[in-house]
Amino acid sequence: MASTCCLFSATPTAKPLKPKIGRQRTPQCLVSTSHALSKFTLSLQKTHSTKSSSSASVEEGRENHEESMSIEALQRFVNLNLGNWNGSFHQFDTNGRLMHRVTTKLAASSYGEDSLISLIQTLYIKQPQISGYSHEPEWAEYKIKETNMFTVDKYQQDRDMRVRAFHIMDPQGIIQMLLIFLEERGDGVLFPPFLDNVEANTNRITSFLGKWKGHCKTKRSGVYGATIAEADTVAVLEFDDKGQLIQDITSISNEGSVTTSVHWMGTISDNLVTFDGGFQMTLLPGGMYMGCPCNVAKSVAESKSFHLEFCWLESPGKRQRLVRTYDVEGLAVSTSYFSETKM
Repeated sequence: MASTCCLFSATPTAKPLKPKIGRQRTPQCLVSTSHALSKFTLSLQKTHSTKSSSSASVEEGRENHEESMSIEALQRFVNLNLGNWNGSFHQFDTNGRLMHRVTTKLAASSYGEDSLISLIQTLYIKQPQISGYSHEPEWAEYKIKETNMFTVDKYQQDRDMRVRAFHIMDPQGIIQMLLIFLEERGDGVLFPPFLDNVEANTNRITSFLGKWKGHCKTKRSGVYGATIAEADTVAVLEFDDKGQLIQDITSISNEGSVTTSVHWMGTISDNLVTFDGGFQMTLLPGGMYMGCPCNVAKSVAESKSFHLEFCWLESPGKRQRLVRTYDVEGLAVSTSYFSETKM
């Protein structure tokens, strides 16, 4: 059975939210406890007699705040998803060739309140019509496992359109196919959105070439601590004189104390980019690409962390990227959202 890893993204100007992807620990809300901890440290310096009571009070207050924020995040997630979504499902091979495209509908409702609220989703896939029959189209129905406080994850969304992207891998960690859902919310959608599969005489890499400057927000989760890191980023993708693809990415933390640089060299064949070090990018129609290790199982076996990536050009010269990072055990540890402009 294939293991599924998914990244969610959406239309412009949305606030960055955490996408769902693969195997995870129980999600925790993103809160900052630095102020509370510093206050607690000061109280310890003033008197040792209040250590136990202060510790208990601060810890209880932090837990209550995190629980409140978690419920709020869950409610926002449910509200973002409620309603009827009309769209199209696209299945691509690892070289970016369209294999299947079908029309879809998704109905989402909720029940319960506060921490017990859950999202119920039903997916309908339009079935092929038999030639010579004029009856109404048939729809296959699929129930999607409910989303509650322990399985909730968020993706960003603006207005009433969204894109959902999935990496599908086999049990050995080899990418098998890529899935894209393009959806619009509303009952009156007469023409569901879909991707034009323009293959001939189209170089999909062209839109991503050049220098991109932007900002990144990273959310860490689970046992690694609920914290946010922000950085300014510069990404350059270009061909050298020998026709080899070069990618340089530099990020500088908001405090200016940490600078990270990545230099990759790669080759391109049709719509598949392969970088040294075992990372690949599949270029898709609609100004999208999806990136992943060539062999996830190998990364885990060699105790190497890895990441999955989804990029979408929201307009010429402006793009969004979502990057999900995994640790050496294959557990998701952080999600980074990039908003970038071509220079």
